[in-house]
Amino acid sequence: MRASNHLIGVVNFLTFLLSIPILAGGIWLSSKANSTDCIKFLQWPLIVIGVSLMVVSLAGFAGSCYRNTFLMYLYMWAMFFIIAALIGFVVFAYAVTDKGSGRPVLNRAYLEYNLEDYSGWLERKVSDPGYWAKLSSCIRDSRVCSKMGRTFHGVPETSDMFFSRKLSPIESGCCKPPTDCGYGYVNETLWGPGGGLVGTNSDCARWSNDQRQLCYGCDSCKAGVLASLKHSWRKVSVINIVVLILLVIFYVIAYAALRNNKRMDNDESYGETRMTKSHPTAMHF
Repeated sequence: MRASNHLIGVVNFLTFLLSIPILAGGIWLSSKANSTDCIKFLQWPLIVIGVSLMVVSLAGFAGSCYRNTFLMYLYMWAMFFIIAALIGFVVFAYAVTDKGSGRPVLNRAYLEYNLEDYSGWLERKVSDPGYWAKLSSCIRDSRVCSKMGRTFHGVPETSDMFFSRKLSPIESGCCKPPTDCGYGYVNETLWGPGGGLVGTNSDCARWSNDQRQLCYGCDSCKAGVLASLKHSWRKVSVINIVVLILLVIFYVIAYAALRNNKRMDNDESYGETRMTKSHPTAMHF
């Protein structure tokens, strides 16, 4: 029985360690939201799951050390719901970031992003005018576009240098007009007539050289936000899946050890009962 308690204690300690990458992933997404993505609600379930797992692991560790049956059963039930929540969270994250990717452009190293490539709940939320007003304001305040400028030996980069850059989805979608609009390069966030007709893309009319406007009202900017979010969430989801598999393994081990404890408790109780019946005079000592 002592060995089973030690095993449960080790499993709880390992579970506590597994809560750290989950919590770290949520904090990392929160920092990404503050800098580029600006979608600040999706990381909170991850943070809550990480903190809950950490607290539950400590409770289970205490229960195994002090042989507190109540804490151990509380730990098992709580772990079950945490695993279920993490499964639901991973499925949800993949579902809302499933569709959409950047499109390659001729003679450009960067990709361009189109809102029609995305669909589902997250696309509808980002497209909501009221929500996008807050989201675009956050992107503007992050100054991601104003940080795009580069110089080489004090000389601003040329158009060929810019076209050979691999821009982030936010930079490509929000800080410049779409390529098919036909605007000519002046600098990273300043574009003039390209000598041809402006394209039929509705974002062409939304583009502005006003540094407070740029393409923050464009559908390409919304698509860039979704692409950036998808990239961030896929990184975290890989870690979550690995952690989830390990949690299920640890849960099965802890459950088997707890059943072993219960069986040994029953065997001890049965042995004491038989001893009492075999030696009734022992009750008089």
